[in-house]
Amino acid sequence: MKLGVMLPQTWKFAAGDVVRGAREAEEVGYDSVWASERLLYPVDQTGVHRLTEYGDGAWPDVYRKVLDPLVAMSLAAAVTTRVRVGSSVIVPPLHVPFRLASSLASIGAASGGRVVAGLGTGWSVDEFAAAAPRPMKERGAALDEFLDIAEAIWRPDPVEFENDRYKLWLAEIGPKPAEPIPVYLGGWGPKALARVAKRADGWLPVMVPPRQLGETLADLRKQAEQFGRDPQSLRATAIVALGGEFTRVDSGERAAYQGSVEQIMGDLAELAEVGVDEAVLTLHTVARDIEEYSDLLKRFHQEFLVL
Repeated sequence: MKLGVMLPQTWKFAAGDVVRGAREAEEVGYDSVWASERLLYPVDQTGVHRLTEYGDGAWPDVYRKVLDPLVAMSLAAAVTTRVRVGSSVIVPPLHVPFRLASSLASIGAASGGRVVAGLGTGWSVDEFAAAAPRPMKERGAALDEFLDIAEAIWRPDPVEFENDRYKLWLAEIGPKPAEPIPVYLGGWGPKALARVAKRADGWLPVMVPPRQLGETLADLRKQAEQFGRDPQSLRATAIVALGGEFTRVDSGERAAYQGSVEQIMGDLAELAEVGVDEAVLTLHTVARDIEEYSDLLKRFHQEFLVL
């Protein structure tokens, strides 16, 4: 199993810290670096603006002032030569599809073919009201539309595309990505998982315990086979949401990916056993600054090497 890390692109880091984080991740030996998307942080977090229906519904601080993922990916690609540069996730329904697909292709060209497009449908009422070309209720259709358009313009020239919203007359579109861009989709509901099985190169589960993840991955691969695909071609990259002070939790109620570094390494070993191809650590959520992020990069990778 490979190991990746989320980039330091949130409010407690300077924008330039992405450069240091990406460079050090590659030097230490990580296989990939990843950027997330969050357009805003609502002041009013009541009613429809709540993050979830549970607890107080407050948005976590990690969602404050997030550097644009396309900028973060470009910076990371510019200062590295080996690591893959992914998004977890960009929300295509918040973008004009042609523009987003073109931007990803450009980063794919500039990076020498190291881009992974991790995508999702989105969930924030505030973000959709502020930026989305289509209503939030159409976000599934908007993601499918993006996939159709990206598939068209990432192909060799000349390309064309037409649906009931957009028309691309036969044209040359470039630059093309140096390698095909794998598309990984997030999501957990039946519709989202069916889309993964039918259209994605990989699945991006977030905060899912190893055993549950393994069971769902097995079901996904069966669905992929029903769509006429090779089930083993469907990859899985697990986003490992870390938290706490990395102190040992001895109670039987320990949540996955919590506790001591050694306990978290045990969870990663379980992910490998159930067929996960890569785990991505959210070190940016627990590090207080770039210095601690740098220290955690080294500590976790050293522990990972002895799994």
